[in-house]
Amino acid sequence: MNFNDFPAEPFRIKCVEPVKMISRKEREEVIRKAGFNTFLIDSEDVYIDLLTDSGTNAMSDKQWGGMMQGDEAYAGSKNFHHLDATVKELFGFKHMVPTHQGRGAENLLSQIAIKPGQYVPGNMYFTTTRYHQERNGGIFVDIIRDEAHDASLNMLFKGNIDLAKLQKLIDEKGADAIAYVCLAVTVNLAGGQPVSMKNMREVRELTSKHGIKVFFDATRCVENAYFIKEQEPGYENKTIQEIVHEMFSYADGCTMSGKKDCLVNIGGFLCMNDDELFQDAKELVVVYEGMPSYGGMAGRDMEAMAIGLKESMQYEYIEHRIKQVRYLGERLLEAGVPIIEPIGGHAVFLDARRFCPHLSQEEFPAQSLAANIYVETGVRSMERGIVSAGRDKVTHENHKPKLETVRLTIPRRVYTYKHMDVVADGIINLFKHKEDIKGLRFVYEPKQLRFFTARFEQI
Repeated sequence: MNFNDFPAEPFRIKCVEPVKMISRKEREEVIRKAGFNTFLIDSEDVYIDLLTDSGTNAMSDKQWGGMMQGDEAYAGSKNFHHLDATVKELFGFKHMVPTHQGRGAENLLSQIAIKPGQYVPGNMYFTTTRYHQERNGGIFVDIIRDEAHDASLNMLFKGNIDLAKLQKLIDEKGADAIAYVCLAVTVNLAGGQPVSMKNMREVRELTSKHGIKVFFDATRCVENAYFIKEQEPGYENKTIQEIVHEMFSYADGCTMSGKKDCLVNIGGFLCMNDDELFQDAKELVVVYEGMPSYGGMAGRDMEAMAIGLKESMQYEYIEHRIKQVRYLGERLLEAGVPIIEPIGGHAVFLDARRFCPHLSQEEFPAQSLAANIYVETGVRSMERGIVSAGRDKVTHENHKPKLETVRLTIPRRVYTYKHMDVVADGIINLFKHKEDIKGLRFVYEPKQLRFFTARFEQI
């Protein structure tokens, strides 16, 4: 690994938050009390927290300054107008509705755009997205390219939609049976894999022929833009902002969790071009979120988001962000630790199937691996496998995804390369005695989104 490939942090640190490492014996007790679920561990018992990059970002001095200018009026906040103008400028959509976070936007879109029995094809499912789609009568269909389900295959743009799969669904079910295409940029559960601009353009061309709308899951769109600039011919001299703007020109709207690429700790929004859908969304947001001019966010949060969106488009920021993730992944690869390849934009995904070949999928290898990483290192990570996939609504059998992974998710502007070394060293050491990792079984299984609050015991 060439250390010259990894740029220094493009920021100075002016505020610090102390962390501590509790003893291994204490960590063993913590994970037992948490039911071997890393979501149920208290933050103060975690040394390096890689549970998620959602809402765990460090804000800039300009964002904190903007927080002091929060207009907390119940209606017509000036911060809403700033956010509204910023989103329209950067994304190019006609309308924007703020929400408290991304799943608020997913809820609105699913209710206004899906009729019971309609299909919602997408490039791999995401947990909350599929839940809202199915809760409103939609039927999710995975149309990502087959290669995305192979963790060891290293190829560009594994997040692309398979156009033949989409065409086959249209031919078999009819265009009217498709609510919209849900195109994620990047694809989280595939390992943070990007979608090429060419693929977005081709999806737009195909859906336009049949009058089908396309909505992007825009949560990590800036990361996707970086990969396009780095890897897709013709975009090497484009700015991140120019690439983002072109990406969304191929969509009818998007859902956005502002807790990722908007560099804030809370918030989200729903965008669209359709006037009638916008009216429906404005009426519904009042029921679930709040006035259409705040949508569950405080004025100060909308101001921080508007500023953060602009900051996220800076090349120096996003280059460091992607390469810090890449640094951790390459350290693990050098030691022979199996991960999803290529290394994605927001996280390194350990391949639990190859890490724990002695455990069957029904023994929840990724869940157990995440628990053992915490005991070994004090690092908190997240299961992304059979537990996260949930059960089939009809048969109640476990969904069995081909990818059984543990996500090491890097918060933005929070940790240094030395922190990544600590994570890598601990996981490499665990890999040397991986046979000690035991399987798990449920002792409590929630009916919805079970990975958040389920509890387990060792087999």
